[in-house]
Amino acid sequence: MTRSQPRRARGTVGHAYSALNLRLALASFGLVTMIVFAVLAFRADVVWLGVVCAVFALVAVVDLIVIQRRRAARRREEPGVRHSLFE
Repeated sequence: MTRSQPRRARGTVGHAYSALNLRLALASFGLVTMIVFAVLAFRADVVWLGVVCAVFALVAVVDLIVIQRRRAARRREEPGVRHSLFE
């Protein structure tokens, strides 16, 4: 079972360890930005920069998966509670 926060985290259910909704917005922005930059770099024949941007896009995808799992765990722990962008 996935918990919404790591066991040794300083946050609690009342005071979140991480602003998951804000992280979701930032990771989404990073994913889109890195995909666009990777495509532009590959078209400009700057392969090394395209590879670096593609790796950062992959990191953003992994972060999005982790965020969504933690948000789902938080929804299970607090059913019916809606969180703002910064919670």
